[in-house]
Amino acid sequence: MDGDADQRRTGAAPADPAWLAATVRRAQRGDLIAMHDLLDAVTPYVRRLCGPIALQDAPDAIQETLIVVLRRLGDLRDPAALFGWVRVIAVREAVRIAKQPARSAPADLVDVPAPGDPALAVDVRDVLDRLSAEHRAVLMLRDLEGLDEQAAGEHLGVPTGTVRSRLFRARRSFRRAWHSEGGRR
Repeated sequence: MDGDADQRRTGAAPADPAWLAATVRRAQRGDLIAMHDLLDAVTPYVRRLCGPIALQDAPDAIQETLIVVLRRLGDLRDPAALFGWVRVIAVREAVRIAKQPARSAPADLVDVPAPGDPALAVDVRDVLDRLSAEHRAVLMLRDLEGLDEQAAGEHLGVPTGTVRSRLFRARRSFRRAWHSEGGRR
């Protein structure tokens, strides 16, 4: 896949691969400006990943993801793998945060990226809110990110068969909830 197609798929801001690699290396050496630039580059992508999984807790998942990214940046060996590495961290953190017991004062909702009708985005969010974190994660990885079952399983730390069964159940649950909300689509 070429760099432009990867950026469109990830939702990442267009970045010159050479600039990105140099920025990662500088950030790994402790350059605070490079760390800030790197966070600016990955935050929209992290927001897009965490929102559909963690729902009302997305701001916490985003923050935790960015903290882990900065703390573990030294572990990243290949700057070209930055967005894949960030995706693994974001999905893991979003699922972890979403599984925590509900808080008494939930954070503001993060908008689910939805081109077109804003009311549709609200309807989709309402249905997603009824699914488990595991089901939201598998739907996001397969249907939004376009990962195959094996790659989704690697990100979630589960076998391919588990991805298939979760995806089947998640899609079925989504369809049922969608239709019970007034027979839409």
